[in-house]
Amino acid sequence: MSGPYTNVRPGASPGVRPNMPPPGMRPMQPGVGPARPPVNGQHPPQHPGQPGPGGPGPRPNPVSPQGARPRPPLPNQQIRTASPGPGQHPTGAHAHPPHHGSAQTPTPMGTPGSASQMTSPPHQGQPLHRSATPLGQNIPPQQPPHAQQPYQQTPQHQTQQPTPPPVSMDQNGAMNGLYNQMSNMTVGSNGAMDQPQGFSQMPPQGPQPPTEFKAKTGTRAKRVFATDPSAPPSQGQPSGMPPLPQAGANPYDPASQPYGAQNPGQAWNQPPAPGQGYPQQPPASGQGYPQQPPAPYQQQHQPPAPYQQPQSQPQMAPQMAPQMAPQSQFRPNQAQAQAGSKSRIDPDQIPSPVAVQEADQQEWDKMPFVTNSRTHATPLASTDFMAVDGGNCNPRFFRMTTYNIPSTEDLLNTAQLPMGLVIQPLAKLRADEAPIDTVDFGDSGPARCRRCKAYINPYMIFTNGGQRFVCNMCLFENEVDPSYFCNLDMNGRRLDLDQRPELRNGTIEFAVPKEYWNKTPAPAAYVFAIDVSWNAIQSGMLVQAVEGIKNAVWDENGASRLVPGAQIGILTYDKNIHFYNLSPGLEQAQMMVVPDVNDVFVPLSDGFLVNPETSQALVVSLLDMLPQLFAENKTTEPVIGAVVQAVRMALENRGGKLIMFQTSLPTYGPGALKHRDDSKLYGTDKERTLYAPQDDFYRKLAEQCVDAGLCIDLFLFPNAYIDVATLGCLPSITGGETLMFPNFNAARDGAKFTGNIAKIVSRPFGFNALMRVRCSTGLRITEHFGNFHMKNSTDLELAGIDSEKAFGVLVKHDGKLDEKTEASFQVALLYTTADGLRRVRVHNFSTPVASLLGNVFRWADMDTTINFLSKGAIAQGLSKPLNEVRDALTEKCVKILSAYRKNCASSTAPGQLILPESFKLFPLYALTLLKSKSLRSGKDINSDMRVHQMRMLKGMGVSESIAFFYPRMIPVHALEETVGVEDQTGRVFLPQLVRVSYARLNPAGAYILENGQNLYLWLGREVPSEFLMEVFGVATLDEVDSGMHYLPKLSTPTSTQIRTIMSYMERQRPKYLNLVVVRQGKDQSEIEFSNQLVEDKNNDAMSYVDYLCAIHRMIQTEVTTRPHEVHTSLWTTR
Repeated sequence: MSGPYTNVRPGASPGVRPNMPPPGMRPMQPGVGPARPPVNGQHPPQHPGQPGPGGPGPRPNPVSPQGARPRPPLPNQQIRTASPGPGQHPTGAHAHPPHHGSAQTPTPMGTPGSASQMTSPPHQGQPLHRSATPLGQNIPPQQPPHAQQPYQQTPQHQTQQPTPPPVSMDQNGAMNGLYNQMSNMTVGSNGAMDQPQGFSQMPPQGPQPPTEFKAKTGTRAKRVFATDPSAPPSQGQPSGMPPLPQAGANPYDPASQPYGAQNPGQAWNQPPAPGQGYPQQPPASGQGYPQQPPAPYQQQHQPPAPYQQPQSQPQMAPQMAPQMAPQSQFRPNQAQAQAGSKSRIDPDQIPSPVAVQEADQQEWDKMPFVTNSRTHATPLASTDFMAVDGGNCNPRFFRMTTYNIPSTEDLLNTAQLPMGLVIQPLAKLRADEAPIDTVDFGDSGPARCRRCKAYINPYMIFTNGGQRFVCNMCLFENEVDPSYFCNLDMNGRRLDLDQRPELRNGTIEFAVPKEYWNKTPAPAAYVFAIDVSWNAIQSGMLVQAVEGIKNAVWDENGASRLVPGAQIGILTYDKNIHFYNLSPGLEQAQMMVVPDVNDVFVPLSDGFLVNPETSQALVVSLLDMLPQLFAENKTTEPVIGAVVQAVRMALENRGGKLIMFQTSLPTYGPGALKHRDDSKLYGTDKERTLYAPQDDFYRKLAEQCVDAGLCIDLFLFPNAYIDVATLGCLPSITGGETLMFPNFNAARDGAKFTGNIAKIVSRPFGFNALMRVRCSTGLRITEHFGNFHMKNSTDLELAGIDSEKAFGVLVKHDGKLDEKTEASFQVALLYTTADGLRRVRVHNFSTPVASLLGNVFRWADMDTTINFLSKGAIAQGLSKPLNEVRDALTEKCVKILSAYRKNCASSTAPGQLILPESFKLFPLYALTLLKSKSLRSGKDINSDMRVHQMRMLKGMGVSESIAFFYPRMIPVHALEETVGVEDQTGRVFLPQLVRVSYARLNPAGAYILENGQNLYLWLGREVPSEFLMEVFGVATLDEVDSGMHYLPKLSTPTSTQIRTIMSYMERQRPKYLNLVVVRQGKDQSEIEFSNQLVEDKNNDAMSYVDYLCAIHRMIQTEVTTRPHEVHTSLWTTR
C-alpha cells in the first residue's frame, strides 16, 4: 500500500528480515584438498568461473596452484539443506549475488550437530551467504583469520552447528568421510554440479560460479532396498542400525526377525540369543480390545502402498570409509556395522531433529524472544523460551506456516506451502512472562473500527492530530471517540502511549459491557456424572473416579482448587439418573431418582450445585459412600443421552463443564445406539462410514449444549465397541475433550485416570465463547479446523475452551499484496472466565509480505505446517479413504520440497537432494504423521481408537503435536550434576536428547521417552546394579516392579534427579504422563515403546532412511520431468 497510511508499526522495518552471513569463509575444492591460506597476501587461483577482481572469469579445469593434475575425485551425491537468503529470485532463473559482488557457494556439513563450513574461496573482504549445506562430508574448515568472528543474530533455521573434529586424509588427499548415496543417481562424465542460487537483495552481477565435483568414472553400484520383498537382503547395515526385517517374517518374533539385536558376533540375518530384540509377548490389554496379537502385525514388513516397489540404490564408492558417529550418541556394534554399511545411508548423516531442537534451545536459553523481532526466527514449538510482548502476540497463542506472506496467489501456488494459522487463544504463559493486561473502556466498550469491527491494536495509525485512526485491517479512517482522544507527538505517536497497553501489546483483554452478554455472567459450574453400572463396578472405575474427583477439587489441606465462586454437582446413572441434594445444612446427601429417562427433568431447584468449600464434608462423604452404595448393582445399560439433557436444563442459564464417565455403548433411553463395528470394513473404502455418527441425536444435543454454554469432557472405558464417532460428538462440538481407557484396569490405568481428571479441572477455562479471525485487505479466511460449532462462515461457537485447545485456519489471497506494507491478523475471543467475568481476549499479529520465493521458505515454520496439515488430513479422512489421504500427504511433501528444488536451487545437479533449511525435517515429520494411529494403515487399529486419535489431533496445539509425532528421549544412566536440578524460575535442564531409534539404545543404559501421552522408562538388559539400587532400591533387573507408576522416593542423587526430570516433563504437558517401566526383553509394554521409535521401520511404514530415499526419488522425478502443476488437493491454495 502506498500513501500516507501504512500498517507498518513505527520503528519496524516493512521489508524482509535481514540475516547477514559470516564474512570471509573459505571453502575447499572437492578432490583437491583444503583451500590454502593466502601466501604473501595473494589468494590461490579462484574456482572455475568465480569472478575475480576484474569480473567473471573463464571456466578452466581445476588444477592445483603448482599446475599438477587434479586429485582423485569424490562422489558428488549429497543431501543438502539450503537456507534461502533474503534476495532469492522467485523463479530461480537468476541468483542475486550478495553485497560487493560475492558468490554463494554450497557448504558441506558433517554429522548432525557439526559445523556448516564454507568451501569456495571468496574475494578478499567479500562476505558469503549460506545456502545449500550438503551432508556427509565433514570437511574441516580452512578460514582466514578475519573469518573467525561469531555469526551474530542468526535465525534458528540458519544456526551453525559446532565444528566437527578433523577427518583423516589419504595419500591422494581424498577425505575419508561419508558421501550419502541416494537412489538412482547418475552424474555426467565431468561430474559438474551447479550450486544453489543465492538470496541477496542486490541486483544480479553476472553468473554465479559453480563448484565442481567429479565422480569416479565407471563407478556405478546398485543398491537393493530391504523394503522390497522380492529383493535379496542388503549385505550391510548403517552404523549402529539394527537389521532390517526380512520379507515374510513376523517383526515381533525374535526367532525370525532379529530387530534390535545387540550381539556383536551375530550376523544380522541370524536369530538373536534369547531375550534379544523386541519382546515376544502379545500387546498389553490396555492397548485395544483384542487380547491376542492382531493379524496385521504379521504383515508389518510391507511398506505403505506408494512404496511397494522401490528402485535400486547405487552403492557408495568402495574407497570411502564410513564416518564416525558422534560420541554423544550410542551406536551398538559400531565397528561391525561400519564394515558393512557401504550400501546404506548412514543415519547420522541425514537431518536430525535432535540437533535442530537442541541448537534452538541453546539459542533461546541465552535471551528472550521479542515478538516483533524481524531478525530472529520464531522459536521452535519444542523450545522452552521466554517471550516479551513487543506488539505481536506470543507464539504460544498464534503461529503461522510462514512468517513471510507471499504477495500473490501465484507465488503461493509455486511454493506449494499451505498458508495457515494455528491459534491457541488461552495458552498458558511461562511463569516468568508478563501477565496479560486487562483494559476497561467502561460502558462504551473497547474502541473498534466502524467498518470491519476490528479492535484497537498497536498497528492502527492515528492521524489528524489524534482525532482519527486508520484501521490496519480494512484501511478505513475512523473518528476517535472524544473520551479516547489524545494529542500526538512529533513522530505521530500518542502522548499517552505508555499508559495504553492496548496500543503497545500484541495480546490484550478487554472488559466488556452488557451489550456483549448473551446471559448474565456467573462463575463456572463443574458437574461430575458417574456411570455406576455393573461394568463400572467390576473394572474398578467407580473407585478410581471417586478418588480422582476428590484430588482434583480439594488439596491436601481441604482447600478448594477451583476458582472463587465456582460450584460443583454430583450425579450418578445407570438405567436411572440419581440426583443428590448437597445443601450444606443437611447431615448427609439426599438421593433423588429419575426413572423416566425418556422425559427427564431436574428434581432439584437448590442443592444440586454447591460451593465446594462450604459443602466439602457432605460431598466427600457422598463420594466415599458411592462404591458401597452400588456394589451390588447388576444394571448394564447406562443412559448417557438423558444425563446430558438433564444437566443442560440445570445449567441452561449459567453454563459450565460436564465431566462424564461412561463404560459401555448406550443401548437404552434417548440416543440409544446399535453395534455397527465391522472389522471387515477396515482397510476398505467403506471404513470411513464408521467415522461418521450413526444419527444426528448427539449432534443436535451437543448444539443445544453450545447454546447453553455447557462444555462436555468424556472419559470412556470400553471393553468392546462403544462408538466414539457418535458419542464423541458431545465433546468435539462443545469444545471438550475425549479420553479413552480401553480394557480399563485400575492397577494399570488408575494413576493416569485420576491424574487426567486433575489436569482437566485445573486448566485455565472459559465458556460460552465466540471466536472470530480477521485479516487485512488482500487476504481472506476460508476454512477452520478443530473441535467447535459454526452457524455461519466466520464465527466459531464454543461452549467451553481451555488452555490446550487449538484451531487451524486456512488463509487465501483476495488480491495482490503490497510488499511495502505488512499483512495483519487479529483473533478475538469473547468468553466468560471461570470466575464469571465477561472478557474479550484479542491477539494481534503483523508480518512482512514477500515477493521472493526464497523468503517465503526462509521464514517458513515446519512445526506449524505439520500441525496444520494434520488437521486438514483428519478433515479429509472423513470423506476420503485413508490410503488416499496418506498418498496425498506424501505427495504434498514432495510438492513442497520439489518447489524449492526447482525454483530456489535449480542450478544444482539433478542427483542431489536439496532441502530448505527450515524444512529439512519435513520428510521425517510427514513420516511420523503417516505412522500415527489416526492415519496409519493396519487392521489392528479399531475404529474407536482411530476416531479418538483423529479428534485429539484436531484440537492439539503445535508444541504438544511435535512431541506427539516425534517423542523426546534422554539418557538417565549417567547424569551430570547440572541436569535434573530445578532453578529459581522452575526450569529444569535436561540431558542431551537422543534420536528415537532402537539402535541408539545402550543395553547397559536407561532412557526416558515421553510423547505427551505417556512417559516410558526403558531399562537395558545390562543396566548396572548400582543404577538400579540408586533408583529402585533393588539389585537386579528382575526385581524391578514393571507395574509401578511412581518411582520410589530415595535420597540418592540419581533418584532425585530422575524424579525432578519426570516432574518437569509432566508439568510441561497438558495430560498426565503415566509412568511405564519397560525392561528390555522382559515386558510386553516394550511393543508399545518400540512403536514410539519413529525413525525405525514400524507401524506399517518405512524407516526414516528408506522414506527419505523414496521422497528423493519422487523429487528427482518431479524435477526432471517438470510436469504441469497439479495440486494435491487436500489443502489447495486455489
